[in-house]
Amino acid sequence: MRHLLGLGALWGALAGGGEHHGSDRWIGVDKVQHFAVSFLIQSAAYETLRATGHGRRSSTGGAWLTTLSAGVGKELYDRHSYGLFSVKDLSWDVGGMAAASVALNNSRR
Repeated sequence: MRHLLGLGALWGALAGGGEHHGSDRWIGVDKVQHFAVSFLIQSAAYETLRATGHGRRSSTGGAWLTTLSAGVGKELYDRHSYGLFSVKDLSWDVGGMAAASVALNNSRR
């Protein structure tokens, strides 16, 4: 649990902190940040796994687990800090993960 909160705090630093001030909308700067940071984490995790000799399939799976853990960690951190765990944020996280996976799977590497 501590590790997930730590990932959430790191995510908050990367994305500029939380914007949860009582409302959780589907569209907003916070959602774009979730998408972008998930895309970056997914890409970095995938490329790191590929560079260490893992195949495409296992690299994709490992990247999804890494990125999803970071997203859940961010929401646990937000719940602890702001009282809000956002499924909407996680939805944008999954969108960023999926976009990165499509881009990476269509690359030649």
